[in-house]
Amino acid sequence: MPGLEALDLARIQFAFTVSFHIIFPAITIGLASYLAVLEGLWLKTHEEVYRDLYHFWSKIFAVNFGMGVVSGLVMAYQFGTNWSEFSTFAGSVTGPLLTYEVLTAFFLEAGFLGVMLFGWHRVGPGLHFFATVMVAIGTLISTFWILASNSWMQTPQGYEIVDGRVIPVDWFAVIFNPSFPYRLMHMAVAAFLATAFFVGASAAWHLLRGRDNPAIRKMLSMSMWMALLVAPVQAMIGDAHGLNTLEHQPAKLAAIEGHWDNSEGGPTPLILFGWPDMQREETRFKVEIPVLGSLILKHSLTEPIPALKDFPKADRPNSTVVFWSFRVMAGLGMLMILVGVWSLWLRWRGRLYEARNFLRLTLLMGPSGLIAILAGWFTTEIGRQPWVVYGLMRTSDAVSNHSVTQMSISLLLFVVVYFSLFGVGIGYMMRLVRKGPVTAEGRRSSSGGAGQQRTAARPLSASDDDDNDVPDARS
Repeated sequence: MPGLEALDLARIQFAFTVSFHIIFPAITIGLASYLAVLEGLWLKTHEEVYRDLYHFWSKIFAVNFGMGVVSGLVMAYQFGTNWSEFSTFAGSVTGPLLTYEVLTAFFLEAGFLGVMLFGWHRVGPGLHFFATVMVAIGTLISTFWILASNSWMQTPQGYEIVDGRVIPVDWFAVIFNPSFPYRLMHMAVAAFLATAFFVGASAAWHLLRGRDNPAIRKMLSMSMWMALLVAPVQAMIGDAHGLNTLEHQPAKLAAIEGHWDNSEGGPTPLILFGWPDMQREETRFKVEIPVLGSLILKHSLTEPIPALKDFPKADRPNSTVVFWSFRVMAGLGMLMILVGVWSLWLRWRGRLYEARNFLRLTLLMGPSGLIAILAGWFTTEIGRQPWVVYGLMRTSDAVSNHSVTQMSISLLLFVVVYFSLFGVGIGYMMRLVRKGPVTAEGRRSSSGGAGQQRTAARPLSASDDDDNDVPDARS
């Protein structure tokens, strides 16, 4: 590709595969916990609406889980193919952490996923609920190990460098590195919010088309409670994460703020909008609020935050990108809080399910959580540059020795295959969403008790369009 080096293409390829992959685990994490809550509420209250929603969303979970596994395998191979120097340098840390994920999270999910998806008629309700909870816990354990590995690359500790390679000397310090707790909480809550708005948008879509039943209403109600309660918590976690970034990655923070120069002294303004120009070393067309940057990040009315000119040019992240990716993430977060507050007001007025302007906004916000996650990952990963392991190894030293032609061909193949394969999968998943949950009134009658109804063990039989729904598993 003209104008691009092999390093640029390797970075683009990894960013492309990560961006495709991350949307599936995010929904998997949220849906797994949502399914555990739904089944727990059904067992507690015996209300059919929770069972109906469980079976509806378990189909979508099955398809999404499969696409997440497939897309994740590709990323693991890229460490060896495109980033072999990084694997040589830091593999003694990242390799075991990813192995721990397989030995704990993946085995746990694999052990109970079959029971969760295919065991409704074959095991008792208590065991089935236990399987669902184990799958949900597995997704969170997976998040733990993946974030531990990535956070170590952001804020490395607990290591020594021997013969040009990283050697772990304190695994507790490696895992619980300074940025890990904040990034783990931020990502897990982001997954819950992304799923909540996905579920809420699905309900809004049906309500806007006149399909109103208890299951649809329950979907919207539960998702809006999640938005109301969790979106403000996410904002507070994000603020704490920002303070952690200021302490350990000040150049990233300066790039996010688009702040260049402290020569004039005094407090730092908060730049709401503008265009950071890396060549001219200034943020053009900026709209700013005096002092607010120092107040938010330093809790001071006089102390400035670090400026990009405090760092050598070679150590500065691309402020143009991270300035805007951060604002996309933060802006969507503010909209989520607004939607949650609006839903509370409508709930109080008794119009939550009829207010069409609110439902239209909720529908538009359906992909907002996933977009915010992508924007957040662009911020944290591009903001780490030019380092692949912050302060230890530059990205330019981590790439494999491939030609521009080789990287161009592989990138093109990835684009074609990903859009073809996952486009079909996402299209099928959205078709399931458009069908909506089958309620007790709409289910076809079915006879027999647990263990009597048999279906072929096809990989996607848990996500068939035809809802051969359950006899009551309590029977």
